[in-house]
Amino acid sequence: MDLKSKIAIYPDFPKPGISFKDINSLIKDGEAFHEVTDQFYEIAKALDVNVVCIPEARGYIFGSALAYKLGVGLVPIRKPGKLPGEVMAKSYKLEYGENTVEIQKDAIKTGDRVLIIDDLLATGGTMKAAIDLVELLGGEVCGALFMIELTDLKGREALKDYYVRSLIQFPI
Repeated sequence: MDLKSKIAIYPDFPKPGISFKDINSLIKDGEAFHEVTDQFYEIAKALDVNVVCIPEARGYIFGSALAYKLGVGLVPIRKPGKLPGEVMAKSYKLEYGENTVEIQKDAIKTGDRVLIIDDLLATGGTMKAAIDLVELLGGEVCGALFMIELTDLKGREALKDYYVRSLIQFPI
């Protein structure tokens, strides 16, 4: 299946100069969503993970299905103020702004083998912040998976010390 053809592209969204790659056109197609989940599963099962971490919000879509299929735990990484209890936070830069993510302090245990999955690799800021939080809690990051990679933004460079896979690549 040509997954790339299932991605809608919106020029100048959310601001001029940005070419937004929209996964909604893919995930509404049951066959395409199933194919993506299967491809992620084939990659992930070799990594021997016991936790899947999912950055808010679109990481939830793929990560939930993948954790279920792997039979492992699922840990959300959320925007500030969304998680109860004690949290750790990490700020980072986006391709067009700044953000902060948080994780509950008891979500990852020392020695957990963690896979982090998100919809898009752009500059690598969100994923690097997620990796930093997992590692601060004692987890071992076994890999980072993405639906789409914007190759011109060189996000892989920010993640050069980690196993990184993307299913679809686009220039910006």
